[in-house]
Amino acid sequence: MWSARPFCLAKAMYISLGRLPQPIGVSEEQLKLARYLSNGKVFNGVVMKGRVHELSDGTTPLLSFQSIDPKTSGDGIPLDQVRLLSPVEAPEKILCVAVNYGLHASEQDVKAPKEPYFFTKFRNALIGNGDPVIIPKISKKADWEVELAVIIGKQGKNISRKDSFDYVAGYAISNDVSFRDLQFPADWSGSSPYGQNWIKGKGLDASFPLGPCMVTKDDIPDPGKLELSLSVNGMVKQKANTADMVNGIDRLVEYASIGMTLKPGDIISTGTPAGVALFTGEPFLKDGDVMEATIENIGTLRNPVVAEA
Repeated sequence: MWSARPFCLAKAMYISLGRLPQPIGVSEEQLKLARYLSNGKVFNGVVMKGRVHELSDGTTPLLSFQSIDPKTSGDGIPLDQVRLLSPVEAPEKILCVAVNYGLHASEQDVKAPKEPYFFTKFRNALIGNGDPVIIPKISKKADWEVELAVIIGKQGKNISRKDSFDYVAGYAISNDVSFRDLQFPADWSGSSPYGQNWIKGKGLDASFPLGPCMVTKDDIPDPGKLELSLSVNGMVKQKANTADMVNGIDRLVEYASIGMTLKPGDIISTGTPAGVALFTGEPFLKDGDVMEATIENIGTLRNPVVAEA
């Protein structure tokens, strides 16, 4: 049995859905926790150097682990022999942030809001690594948005900015897939009293990939200086650094918790950089495309695109 290693809540949770060929782009320097499916059963485990080592069966909530003490399991199981599941199984809240990168504001010729501007996605949108993103029949303008996702590890409300990281379990990659012809319908104008159609434009089924792992905050001491990128079919569409965020993670956690209780497993997706199809003129996503979202020190989240039958 490995010796225990203390860690913040959910030390290195690795969770994604492996329906695409491995290897998954995960750095081997960090440990990750995983929920995975093997022989029809769900387990929790530690991912290290391309293999997963069992911690327990899947009945124990992953965020409840306070130390890493895997069972004796030899060399573990290669990742390509298990199905990895989403880092968070059933978050109460998925909070997303609009226009939180300076260059993303510039590409659409708007000013970034001084205060964080949140919108929401729901559990129906949540999928993992390798799962297909579904383009619904009603949309022809599916777009990509690579983002750094913050996973909450401790319940809190009215959290001060200086204490905000005490409530963070770790980080994953998210892709805020958006349906622009629904978000901005044909009769929409910037002066509409109703604003954008956030729910239809952002909240459809299978439109929020999350993974390929969660790296805990102690393994990423400065999430404000991470390279991130997204490619479609190997062509880079977005490339930036989290240093371009307008409101940092500490401010996002503080603001989100004002009057609203954050709970373990809640997700804050921190916004996307410049380079989305809507503002660059790049082709929108189509059936058969493959997106790869990469963030330094976390890995690569890979998802195929499938048109709804």
